[in-house]
Amino acid sequence: MKDYNKLSKRQKHILVFMEQYLEERGYPPTIREIGVATGINSTSVVNYNLNKLVQAGYLERTDNVSRGMRLVAPNGKKDKVVQLASASINIPLRGEIVAGEPVPAYGESEDVIEVTPAMLGKTDSKEVFALRVNGDSMIDAMIADGDIVLLRRQETANNGDMVAVWLTSRGETTLKYFYNEGARIRLQPANPYMDPIYEDPANCQVQGKVVSVIRQVR
Repeated sequence: MKDYNKLSKRQKHILVFMEQYLEERGYPPTIREIGVATGINSTSVVNYNLNKLVQAGYLERTDNVSRGMRLVAPNGKKDKVVQLASASINIPLRGEIVAGEPVPAYGESEDVIEVTPAMLGKTDSKEVFALRVNGDSMIDAMIADGDIVLLRRQETANNGDMVAVWLTSRGETTLKYFYNEGARIRLQPANPYMDPIYEDPANCQVQGKVVSVIRQVR
């Protein structure tokens, strides 16, 4: 059994920061980010404490790999939320999607963004595309104007799924929660000041389901 009480205050601080960082982003922080967050000015001191966490059984590291760290759960198994950082993946950025009143915005683009495998979970990267969010109708879902959403291509959705929907009658696309109410589709914003959009099911074409969000630091 690992004894958490034997860790130094600094090492405990590093573990807490790493757990929070991983939960929010799905991939490990860099040594420099750990140093800034924990008030350690020297990367060699950060390295020393990380190695102590490895020796104590709380962490695994891969040499010569940026962010090459993995937390180890108390039972000795890898924490399923934490995945070892590896080579980045290029995902096509297909333009903008409106999280607000829908406007013609969805289109093809040659741009790509780099993401880590952890951000895709078990989703095949070939089935993923990215859109930049325009608007604040999904603000209560922690998606703000300027953020990037990663979506898995699919043409169906379950109630409560956050999806990109093409509204054929309007020639417009939007990002909303999807609800099939039988005679109509309700596209629900996550903003108490905005009304839902109601459409005939024949006019709604699901383009993809959100699998991850990249928050833009402001």
